[in-house]
Amino acid sequence: MSFPSPTEIAVLILIGVVMFGPDKVPDMARKAARVLHYLKGIANTTRDQLREDLGPKYSNLEITDLNPKTFVSKYVMNEFRDDIDGIKSDIEGVRNDLDAGLSDLKSATSNPEDGPAEDREAEPRTVALGSVPVPFDSEAT
Repeated sequence: MSFPSPTEIAVLILIGVVMFGPDKVPDMARKAARVLHYLKGIANTTRDQLREDLGPKYSNLEITDLNPKTFVSKYVMNEFRDDIDGIKSDIEGVRNDLDAGLSDLKSATSNPEDGPAEDREAEPRTVALGSVPVPFDSEAT
């Protein structure tokens, strides 16, 4: 919830003075403040009732948590956070192992007289399979 800027408040006051006259503006402002206070009381009562009905697990429930995305993130995903972090670290370990294996494979398949495999231009080669030549892609293996 964003609050209006001082310029917006001044424009609203000016519009109120023009529409209702300078005599009624203070009464209208008091009524608006009472309505705002009443609505805030309703919101707080509703929040407290929800906290009581949902139990101690949701004791820190806020009005903004009623957004489904925020609610799921705060109350459901936190239970699985440790599992998700463990899976992420496992995947990262597998990725590192694959990267290490790939670099070992590249260094083993490079020709020392041609220089490093990364510097060489990829040349298409064919491998004979019986009488039919089969294209060979050095980057695919």
